[in-house]
Amino acid sequence: MPEGKNRATRIDIEQESSIYKASEAARKIASKLGFDNIKQCKIATAVSELATNIHRYAGSGFILIRIIDIGSRQGVEIIAEDIGPGIADLKSALMDNFSTSAGSLGIGLPGTQRMMDEFEIESKTGKGTLVKIREWL
Repeated sequence: MPEGKNRATRIDIEQESSIYKASEAARKIASKLGFDNIKQCKIATAVSELATNIHRYAGSGFILIRIIDIGSRQGVEIIAEDIGPGIADLKSALMDNFSTSAGSLGIGLPGTQRMMDEFEIESKTGKGTLVKIREWL
């Protein structure tokens, strides 16, 4: 748990249990910052989706969670990064019901984008994916 404003919590996503660990860490940090229960759940769900994508498609990566202050605004920023295969068709991956794997509902990235105040994604085929999300108090 970060003690100062600029401290970050990093969770390596190397196995399925890491998904829960990342989600729970995000919820605890959001609670400490003062987000209500509904926002805590939204943030934890978004982190769970990103960590699941790392585990499912890249095999490993990390989630970085930190409290941010910009101007008079305070919030939480989550960075999800992997060095997996990347997303070949990013435009399609951000559409509802698109999935490259059987058994997936295809709501992870677009759902995360809708849940959070800010959403940025960069992906390079063969090099990996970086997603940055923010939620403001």
